[in-house]
Amino acid sequence: MAEAEPQSTVKMRNAGMGFIMLTVLIDMIAIGLIIPVLPPLVGSFVATPTERAYWYGVVVFAFGIANFLGSPILGALSDHYGRRPVLLIGFCGLALNFFATAASTALWMLIAVRLVGGAMQANAAVANAYVADITPPEERARRFGLLGAMFGLGFILGPVMGGLLGHINIHLPFVVAGSLAIVNWLYGYFVLPESLALDRRKTFSWRHANPLASFLKLSGLRGGGVLVVMIALSGLAQFTMHTCWVLYGTYRFGWGPLENGLSLCAVGVMSVIVQGGLLKHLLAWLGARRLAVVGLASGSIAYLFFGLATQGWMMYVVVGFNVFAFGATSAIQSLISNSADAHSQGQVQGAVASLNSLMAVLGPVMGAALMGMVSHLDPAALLVGTPFFFCAVLQGLAAILCLRYVITHRDAARAAAR
Repeated sequence: MAEAEPQSTVKMRNAGMGFIMLTVLIDMIAIGLIIPVLPPLVGSFVATPTERAYWYGVVVFAFGIANFLGSPILGALSDHYGRRPVLLIGFCGLALNFFATAASTALWMLIAVRLVGGAMQANAAVANAYVADITPPEERARRFGLLGAMFGLGFILGPVMGGLLGHINIHLPFVVAGSLAIVNWLYGYFVLPESLALDRRKTFSWRHANPLASFLKLSGLRGGGVLVVMIALSGLAQFTMHTCWVLYGTYRFGWGPLENGLSLCAVGVMSVIVQGGLLKHLLAWLGARRLAVVGLASGSIAYLFFGLATQGWMMYVVVGFNVFAFGATSAIQSLISNSADAHSQGQVQGAVASLNSLMAVLGPVMGAALMGMVSHLDPAALLVGTPFFFCAVLQGLAAILCLRYVITHRDAARAAAR
C-alpha cells in the first residue's frame, strides 16, 4: 500500500494551486485590459490608418519575438533557482511594461518597452511548470484545465474593463494593469511557497537556454518531435484565427465593435465552462490522450464551419458545440509535462511558450495575408472563409499527428508490459 502524503505537502499543493490560479487570472485581466486601447495608443503617434496598422504590427511583433527569445531562458532559470523568484521577475516585467507604455511619448519608446516586457514575461510557462511540480501526473490535465479556465475568465473581464477605462483616458488601462501586476508581485512575495525542491534543480547553462536548444530538448522527449510539430500547427491555427476573427466578422456579417466583443466573450465563457467544470468529466470519460485527439479533430471541424458560416448567429452555434476543443489544450499540456522529468519542467514549458510565441508572430502575418487575398470578394462568397479553411487544415494535421503519438505510445506501453 502506498504511503500517505504528509499533510504539510497536501496543504502546500493546495495553497500553491490557489495562488497560481489567482496569478494567471490577474495576469490575463492585466493583459486583456490593454487589448482595446493599444491600437489607438499606437495611432496617437502616427498620421494615417495605414501607418497605424503597420506600426501596430511592429509593436505586436516586438513583444512576440522578445517573448520567443526570453521564455526558454526564464524557464531554464526556474529549473535552477526555483519557480518563485522567476515568477516575481515576471511580475516586475509586466508592471514595468505597462507603466512605461502609459508613459511613452514616442513610438520608438513604445517599441522598446514592448521588447523589454516580452523578454521578461514568461509567467504562463513558469506557472505551468509550478503546477507540474505540485501535481501528480494523473491529475495534471485537470489542473492545467483550471489554469485554462482562468485564462478564459481573464480574457472575458480584461477587455471589458479596458474598454470602460480607456473611454475615460487612453492611458488609464495601462496604469491599472501595472497596478495589478504589482498586486501579483506582493501576493507572490508574501504568500507563494516554492514548488521546486532543491534535489530537483539543475544547473543553468546559457548554451542550453536558447530557443533552438529548448526545441531540441522538447523534441528529445518521448515522441517529442511529433509533439513539437503538433503544437506548432495547432498554435499557428489559433493565432491565425485570433487575427482574422474581428476582420472576418466585420467583413462577412457586418459586425461592429459590440458584436465582435460579444462573440469573443462567448468564446471566453465557453472556455471557462469547459475547462473549469466539464473537463474533469471529459477526462474521466476519454482520458487525456484521447481527449487531445478528439479535441484537435473537433477544433478542425469548428474552423471549417466558421469559414462556411453565412449568418453571424452560426458562429455562436459552432462555439457552443465545440466542447472537446476547449479541453484539448489542457490534455496536450499534460502529455508534454508527463513526458518530461522533474528536473526539466521549466525548460520544457519555456520551450512550449517560446514555440507558441513564434506562432503568435507568424499567425498575424498569415491571417492578415489571407484576409487580404479575399477582401475584394463579395462578403457572401464561399472563399471569404479561406482563413478559417487554412486553420482547419492545420488543426486537422495536428489531430493526425496526435493520433499517431497516442497509438505509438499505447503500443510501446503494451510491449513493455509483456
